[in-house]
Amino acid sequence: MKVFRLSKKKYATELNGKGAAKFNNRWNTKGTEIIYTAESRALAMAEVAVHLTIATLPKDFVMITIDISKNIIIKELDSKELDKNWNANPSNSETQKIGDLFIDAMKYCILKVPSAVVKGDFNYLINPHHKDFKKIKIIDIINFPFDDRLFQ
Repeated sequence: MKVFRLSKKKYATELNGKGAAKFNNRWNTKGTEIIYTAESRALAMAEVAVHLTIATLPKDFVMITIDISKNIIIKELDSKELDKNWNANPSNSETQKIGDLFIDAMKYCILKVPSAVVKGDFNYLINPHHKDFKKIKIIDIINFPFDDRLFQ
């Protein structure tokens, strides 16, 4: 399976979750290393674009294509486990707890979660410390210029 990640070029080859660990995010608390990926290039862009303005529009982003081995079991989060405000902004501690527990449990390498940005689409969270992480590979990195029309 292929998943996608939009990143600044200087971090493109660092698939380790250290960037996410610097902040409290939707699916992790500060200090928890986790890798956020999306099921499509468009979703990867949308997940980043919601945090940008025309003034902060980066010129150095790349789209990373990541291959997840078909031998890796993917845990799918049941949306019934989420409260009605799970996708609020800023994110709440409930979703952060789910992500942190996913990482700490070390039972699965991948957790499929709903996107808070695009209803009906999904993100894939990767545990960089899981034994199956070695079966995940970056297969392509290409420049990704944002279309200025998105921010008019």
